[in-house]
Amino acid sequence: MTFSETMKNIYLTGFMGTGKTTIGKILAKKLNLEFVEMDQIIEQREGQKIVNIFAEKGENYFRDKERALLEELSLKENLVISCGGGLICNEQNLNLVKNSGIAITLNASVSNIYERTKKYTDRPLLNVDNPLKKIAELLNERTPYYEQAHHIINTDNSSTGTVVEKILFILKNG
Repeated sequence: MTFSETMKNIYLTGFMGTGKTTIGKILAKKLNLEFVEMDQIIEQREGQKIVNIFAEKGENYFRDKERALLEELSLKENLVISCGGGLICNEQNLNLVKNSGIAITLNASVSNIYERTKKYTDRPLLNVDNPLKKIAELLNERTPYYEQAHHIINTDNSSTGTVVEKILFILKNG
């Protein structure tokens, strides 16, 4: 499936470990659109990993960089964008995402998120003594923002292919 006309950006939002990057890459390929991973762009521009940016410059510095990148991307079209997990937990960012594209939140249970993220050490917000508790706390804080997306898809018991098909259905049928 490809779109010949230009289309708004597709923003994949949600907590880390819900499949934004994996699903985004497949979705972009199927739609013949460019895939953009916001965290990866920030890492390239800053010359260091997100975990190091958090450690050396702080979360506020990172959020400023994230906001600037979002403003830049929101002026473009035909992108599938994997957003950082905390991006839309700011009203300005949330509104910018919703007004410049289609916001799709991918969600999953605390236990699935933990299982999907536990082997990674590059998740600065989970480098704590009790990551399961931290996931639950952050998810509780962020869910009201995630729920404001145009569409919400649970990835707990679905293959990446199934989630991609659900998104394609949404894009085709509204």
